[in-house]
Amino acid sequence: MPGSYRRADDLPLVIPVFPLDGALLLPGGQLPLNIFEPRYLNMFDDAMSGERIIGMVQTRPGGDVERPNLAPVGCAGRVTSFAETSDGRYLVTLTGVCRFRVGDELPARGPYRQVRADFTAFEADLREGAPDSATAGDPSSLLDALRRYLDHRGLAIDWSSAEAAPSDALINSLAMALPFEPVEKQALLEAPTLAERRDTLVALLEIDAAAGDDEDPTMIQ
Repeated sequence: MPGSYRRADDLPLVIPVFPLDGALLLPGGQLPLNIFEPRYLNMFDDAMSGERIIGMVQTRPGGDVERPNLAPVGCAGRVTSFAETSDGRYLVTLTGVCRFRVGDELPARGPYRQVRADFTAFEADLREGAPDSATAGDPSSLLDALRRYLDHRGLAIDWSSAEAAPSDALINSLAMALPFEPVEKQALLEAPTLAERRDTLVALLEIDAAAGDDEDPTMIQ
């Protein structure tokens, strides 16, 4: 279970990484994945026979198409749901465990990439239980910014659920689900504290709401 990790030293020193821009995993969050590329099918085969840990990481400019440069911080997740389809795809859910700094990449010995992961700076991600909602500050500014963002984009959510959700859960679920640009997703991931992630999220919502209406309305399910 993700909660079985108590210290940074409990996590593996080397982990496979799945570079996927725009896909944000945060500690405690759940990220569904549809795996079909052979190299990543192989990666999940190996993970399922080991510690089930995969590092989700975005890319940054440089490198080549097959091996783009990796962002400096990712989030390790544990496979908590796994199913194989009749056409050979894997439907997987990763549950976020802890963020990590991307260290040296190991020489390629297989079809997927592996890095040395340093979890030390993010050991607080492993603390048992959800963060105190007070650390996220007053939720009203977030809710106000969210309302303006949704109105601007023509989106709808269940407001009763949003208003009743614990602040940490609301902040992290919005950060993961909303269609921000990869660089914005990375800023949310790297925010040192929950309060700073909330502030970054509010800023992104307000910037978007103030921008011109250049996208088609969409619905959030």
